Amino acid sequence: MSDMLGLDHGLAQLNDMAPRGFALGLHIRFAAAHLMIQTYDPRWSETYTEKGYMLADPMVFWGFGNDGAIRWSDIDLPDPLGILGQARAYGLVYGIAVSAGPTSSRTIGGFARDDREFTDVEIAQIQEIVEELHERATPPERLTPAQRMALRLVAKGNRHAEASASLGISESAFKARLRAAREALFVRTTAEAVQRAQEYNLL
Repeated sequence: MSDMLGLDHGLAQLNDMAPRGFALGLHIRFAAAHLMIQTYDPRWSETYTEKGYMLADPMVFWGFGNDGAIRWSDIDLPDPLGILGQARAYGLVYGIAVSAGPTSSRTIGGFARDDREFTDVEIAQIQEIVEELHERATPPERLTPAQRMALRLVAKGNRHAEASASLGISESAFKARLRAAREALFVRTTAEAVQRAQEYNLL
């Protein structure tokens, strides 16, 4: 199973296990996630983002300070903005936080339901999936010279035909290099690949 398929499979499992959605930031570095997936009620996600709640969210604070998993109801940290209480209005009544990886590249997730607490077995399963996704989504330390050059040419505005001609390769070979770069960076479009490569100083 390729890493991309593995990611999709793991995310589908999490979707099934968190009936009221989840938010998962994979490999958070410099306050930005390598991959960010949110399936909470869009109205809550919008409110959360607009008000900058991530900076005051007790679940996020717990995630940066701890490894493992915990029920939201067991997080004993200040919540001066009442974020957890506000979330309940959008169906996020019961939940867990999961954290994995080193602090320099941390993965943190929140998973919600509205009917009951997550069981210990469910928590262990979700934690295992998150840890696997963390491994699969590890950002590359480098791209191949061919992949870097292909992305650089696209970043400069070259069309596929002119870029492949300048490299002395076929257009299909050029597209193959871009595809390999997208897969290495866990993105679906070439524009995202360029942006991600620039963020990680890979170009």
